[in-house]
Amino acid sequence: MLDYKLLQALATVVECDGFERAGEHLGLSQSAVSQRIKALEVRLGQPVLVRHPVLRPTPAGQRLLNHVQQVQLLERDLRTTLPTLEGASPRLRIALNADSLATWWATAIGDFCRAEGLLLDLVVEDQDVGLRRLRDGEVAACLCASDQPIAGARCVPLGTMVYHPYATPAYIGRHFPNGPTPEAFRRAPAIVYGPHDQLQHRFLADCGYHGRFPYHLCPSSEGFVRLATAGIGYGMLPRLQVASLVAEGRLASIAPERSLAVPLYWHFWRHSGEVLERLTGVLGEVQLE
Repeated sequence: MLDYKLLQALATVVECDGFERAGEHLGLSQSAVSQRIKALEVRLGQPVLVRHPVLRPTPAGQRLLNHVQQVQLLERDLRTTLPTLEGASPRLRIALNADSLATWWATAIGDFCRAEGLLLDLVVEDQDVGLRRLRDGEVAACLCASDQPIAGARCVPLGTMVYHPYATPAYIGRHFPNGPTPEAFRRAPAIVYGPHDQLQHRFLADCGYHGRFPYHLCPSSEGFVRLATAGIGYGMLPRLQVASLVAEGRLASIAPERSLAVPLYWHFWRHSGEVLERLTGVLGEVQLE
């Protein structure tokens, strides 16, 4: 059986970003915290922390952190029936896509987190990648585009986010005077969120274009919008995020008749406690486009 004092030391070191601050938080010396981490690593036969160049958990350490979070959630449920038990607020590690975080996520879960005293550890991933984090045991839940549940987890559909290829009217006039043609796609700079972002490729394939295209890389949802409104590229943006900019005439679609509907699914480990079940119920009430 795992020694939860050792796991608590690991979680505190990561949360406090250092052994000294972790010791202050736990009421231990820095040396005592270090000894607990070493004992955990000896028990596992592998390191749980990378010390340099920055302090971070190893893949094994991250799996242990995820386990600790699930145990904390279960203990939280137990405290509702045994109120004499004391404990800190649970922290829930969730992977979700940047566009959801930039649009509907905070509004949907804000009241719930306040009422439950729930702390979040959000990992921003592309909607096609998040499930990998759950499968590897790095997160307790994820929001992604896959409808395939993994063993030991539940999958709940939440709806779809609709994307259009937006750009400024001036950009469209300069690069797409004859509409979305193959020649225009070859020359017009696009904006892509990151190496795992396939929305631009899916849009181009839907238009019958499979060749190369120039693009900016911008791993920021807000930065993505700013680049588009600055007129230096076009990109697939959720209608929910830029509705006001479209209404003001600052952005328009280069292909108004085409859009991509990206389904979103909520995946979470079974038997992780009632708080995840209640959070799932809250997310099920979200109305997406």
